[in-house]
Amino acid sequence: MPEGPEIETETLTEKIHEQVEHEGGALLKRIALSTALFAALAAIAALKAGATVNEALVLKTEATRLQAEASDQWAYYQAKGLKAAVASAARSAWTAIGKEPPPAYQDEVKRYEAEQKEIQAAAREKEKERDEKDKEAAVLLARHHAFALCVALFQVSIALGAVAALTRNRLVWYGSLGVGLVRKHVE
Repeated sequence: MPEGPEIETETLTEKIHEQVEHEGGALLKRIALSTALFAALAAIAALKAGATVNEALVLKTEATRLQAEASDQWAYYQAKGLKAAVASAARSAWTAIGKEPPPAYQDEVKRYEAEQKEIQAAAREKEKERDEKDKEAAVLLARHHAFALCVALFQVSIALGAVAALTRNRLVWYGSLGVGLVRKHVE
């Protein structure tokens, strides 16, 4: 009976480790490459998300300014209406005492009413511009949310890639690839 094993276990163990390293090394390289790609795509999506939200905020600010201007126009419209009412009341006072009112009162009422029409048109134009800016901002915010979702999906994909590298599990890596590729359908 031989004292040592018939099969050289040391060389067999080394060969098994070499084979695992060789096969695992190729898998790790693939995982590293896909994870790096997802990290780059996440950075691009994050930049686009930031850019779209900034643009949306500028448009929202512009819409707020236009709303303030429209409100100012409507206040001016009301002021002209009050002046017309005062002129009309003064004219009525003359009529109430049985005297002919000076024609200036009627002219003032007509002038104020004409000015009101111009002011009303300006206010409505400001409101129209405001609505356009609001709609544009809403579109950009929706795009921002899509980019933000892409960033989140890429981050999950990167995390799954790290788990796949640590466990050398192809199934987890395939999951990482699947999550990373889902983002194409989100945009």
